[in-house]
Amino acid sequence: MTDTTVVHLLRHGEVHNPQGVLYGRLPGYHLSENGRAMAEVVAKALAGRDVVALFSSPLERAQETAAPVAQAFDLEIRTDERLTEAANVFQGVVLGGMFRVPASYRHLWNPARPSWGEPYIDVVQRMRSAVVTARAAARGHEVVLVSHQLPIWILRLAAERRRLWHDPRRRQCGLASLTTLTFEDDRLASVGYSEPAGALIKPPKLHKTTRRR
Repeated sequence: MTDTTVVHLLRHGEVHNPQGVLYGRLPGYHLSENGRAMAEVVAKALAGRDVVALFSSPLERAQETAAPVAQAFDLEIRTDERLTEAANVFQGVVLGGMFRVPASYRHLWNPARPSWGEPYIDVVQRMRSAVVTARAAARGHEVVLVSHQLPIWILRLAAERRRLWHDPRRRQCGLASLTTLTFEDDRLASVGYSEPAGALIKPPKLHKTTRRR
């Protein structure tokens, strides 16, 4: 008999970030009020599903997104470092600012690796490893993993056998979205995508750039 295991990769909700900082792995970045509403919407959308385990990145925004899911299913949040955000040398810079500072150019020479952060292949490997652990914990059922846009999107590209190098503006991984991997035994049978909280997503704001001296 075939075991069907469903892995839901949940991106965190909207973050309170009025300065438009590329926060990466920095501590202290929490969900906004709208982001908390997104997390509640996703938990309600998952209600009635056969979710038996919940894993999350250690970062605050991910843990806060996981909380309503944990409450809805009476589950413990299992923190997994492999689900964390990708490392980035521009962490702490205002979005877009790196393109206006000549000193930053030395980090932009190779978008395929990428040269400004954690190699895509390393992200794929740790995310795949996290999914293997999650599948083992929920074999024949469903599991939710709360992570971040780049790790989720890179894993999806790898799962669909597409190139890892991509235009970040074209990622299909909105706030509080679900990228769903369905496995038949150990075979990936399908990849799905949904935005339960799509109605709460606001258009991006433009931010002034702070120049580095």
